[in-house]
Amino acid sequence: MLRFDRPKNLNGAELRDELRAAQIIVSDDINFLRDDGQGNLFIGISASYKDKAAEIVAAHNGTTVAPEPTIEDKLASVGLSIDDLKSALGL
Repeated sequence: MLRFDRPKNLNGAELRDELRAAQIIVSDDINFLRDDGQGNLFIGISASYKDKAAEIVAAHNGTTVAPEPTIEDKLASVGLSIDDLKSALGL
């Protein structure tokens, strides 16, 4: 695991996506990163990606609150889709 300075607003899922967008191979394992609580962030990536990943980690400003669910998300939570709703309303 490589050590980086922990960003102020860390969101592991978003950071994984940012690293992958930069063609850095990152595991799907939830333990691909570890925060030691001392301002250090350890990421399980190849050392060949260190410089590129350091830039991404330094620029990372993760979402710290859950996003508002969309209408599709709300409908899916009760087993419906937009098309189901339209059909039920006769639209």
